[in-house]
Amino acid sequence: MIYLDSAATTFRKPSSVREAVMNAMRTMSSPGRGGYRSARAAEETLYSCRSLAAEMFGVGEPERVILTMNATHGLNIAIKSLVPRGGKVIISGYEHNAVTRPLYALGADVSVAVSPLFDKQACIDAFAASLRKGADAAICTVCSNVYGYVLPVGEIASLCAEAGIPLIVDASQSAGALRLNMSELGAAFVAMPGHKGLYGPQGTGLLLCGADPLTLIEGGTGSESLRQEMPMFLPDRLEAGTHNMPGIAGLEAGLRYISSVTPERIANHARSLVRRAAEGLSGMKGVKVYLSEDYAAQLGVLSFTVSGRECEDISEALARLNIAVRAGYHCAPLAHRSGGTLDGGTVRLSVSAFEQNADIDVFLKAMRGIL
Repeated sequence: MIYLDSAATTFRKPSSVREAVMNAMRTMSSPGRGGYRSARAAEETLYSCRSLAAEMFGVGEPERVILTMNATHGLNIAIKSLVPRGGKVIISGYEHNAVTRPLYALGADVSVAVSPLFDKQACIDAFAASLRKGADAAICTVCSNVYGYVLPVGEIASLCAEAGIPLIVDASQSAGALRLNMSELGAAFVAMPGHKGLYGPQGTGLLLCGADPLTLIEGGTGSESLRQEMPMFLPDRLEAGTHNMPGIAGLEAGLRYISSVTPERIANHARSLVRRAAEGLSGMKGVKVYLSEDYAAQLGVLSFTVSGRECEDISEALARLNIAVRAGYHCAPLAHRSGGTLDGGTVRLSVSAFEQNADIDVFLKAMRGIL
């Protein structure tokens, strides 16, 4: 299979990740629940994963790295910690439903900092204007899951700090490819999945806590068991229930892989593949490609449309040739509104460290045949 849907989840994983998952299933039980060997092995792996993530993302205290089920889980904790019911929130025009649906459920007063696709200065200006009106929180994705557009999060974080408004960052499409330092950014929370650019298994994620969070789920933690209130200290306060140790062991291996290869090499590889795909598609009749002129302003995601053809038809035709892409709205209708593709969505291809030029060439040959 030619797999070009890594923005959904990276399908190809390092062999070390698969081995770590299997080893955890053989050797680990629940961390913090006993002094016996399998419990201690789980505890050591959990701490190692947390510490690696803290080092990679500039979190001063490892206990402020929370293991979550996915980025959506982390974003819900972050949003519901900062935004009261009916509260005021500023978001970018490229946010995922993992942000907009929790805000809708809270009845939040949402102000969208609207800006054209790939226009970083317009994005900064839009946030600056919105922040002057005040808000309970601001939320910004680092990279659009529809277009691969890298938003100016550093500049937006500075604007938020000046305005005294806490910032939640969604690093779902950038973690593992763009370096992020929590201490330097000064964000209240940063959420990311473990199963995308960190190459861990599905069912894993990280929430980096710069601010003090509220609980989303209550239950057993193995600590302060005589109390009915959740522990006040992190990470226990946010990690109720049994940990996903096979997933966490795999995520730890994924973090080690990222460190050895480096985010810079992974990002450059992905950008090169996207440019190769865009160049090939641009020469095909009726195809419109959403590509930034600025090489650094786009990561390993590329959207395109075909005049007179439904996006789903193109995706299904590729699937019959064993080529995996995604079509439609990608759980981000707001981004499509901002990018001008709300009428029908796009076909999206997205790559990881494991796709190669040959995969793109097979995709382009298939597209020529389909068209």
